[in-house]
Amino acid sequence: MIKINSISDVVDKYDNFIIDQWGVMHDGTSGYKHAIKTINYLKKKNKNLFIISNSSKRQRSSEEKLPKLGFNKDSFVNILTSGEMIWKTIYNEYSSSVDKKKCFHIYNESMEDGLLYRQDLNLSFVENIEEADLILACTPFVGMKPVDYIPLLSKAVEKKLKMYCANPDFETIEKNHIQNIFCIGAIAEIYTKMGGEVLIQGKPETDIYTETTKSIKLNKAKTIAIGDSIFHDIKGANNFSIDSILVKSGIHKKIENINMLCKNHKISPTYLIDDFCI
Repeated sequence: MIKINSISDVVDKYDNFIIDQWGVMHDGTSGYKHAIKTINYLKKKNKNLFIISNSSKRQRSSEEKLPKLGFNKDSFVNILTSGEMIWKTIYNEYSSSVDKKKCFHIYNESMEDGLLYRQDLNLSFVENIEEADLILACTPFVGMKPVDYIPLLSKAVEKKLKMYCANPDFETIEKNHIQNIFCIGAIAEIYTKMGGEVLIQGKPETDIYTETTKSIKLNKAKTIAIGDSIFHDIKGANNFSIDSILVKSGIHKKIENINMLCKNHKISPTYLIDDFCI
């Protein structure tokens, strides 16, 4: 792992940049000024820019939010979310079903796009896990901690329900939170360890990388991924056989020995940088 001070240190080595959002480009509320400047710099360098986000939002929702965060969405060749990947999978699997499958939906009711996610899905949504045929996991319920999900997940394991996880991330950062907050990926991980079946199509799985970059003839040797999670961004880059930059100021910012964390989990970023800056 090589420490760099600026994206400009490696910019001439790569043509394609696959960039994470939360913790790298913005905090969910505002775009980081240094990140906005960096995206503009890369665009002027005629680099192919892609966003791969482990967000439970649909693709269009993420695209429309970029200008509000200070970014020009036209700077990017493609913007893809894990939520979009899972939505399309569910749509393709159940759209032709005569009898609608019953779905237990885990989502935060305070978020503006929770119910929008259900649009055009040929499913019947139920409030009781015991009535469900499958689980759609998008965002954690308000006021529930990971341990609070155990009784619900135990029933799901008994019923052998498949969980479709729209956001594989374990944790994220938000502007108004001092500590990292857990994501639905943490609940999916618990469910997996309890013996439940989980479908994930976001990072670190390679499907989302292939889908995002399919519009160009991709030279992996000239492609690099930038993110703040070793378990998703960096592991995903490793799985996809491309170089990577770990942004230290994101979810791992309080970890003093990042080298030891990477060594313990056998996940290796190519470079380490403090911020996504030039």
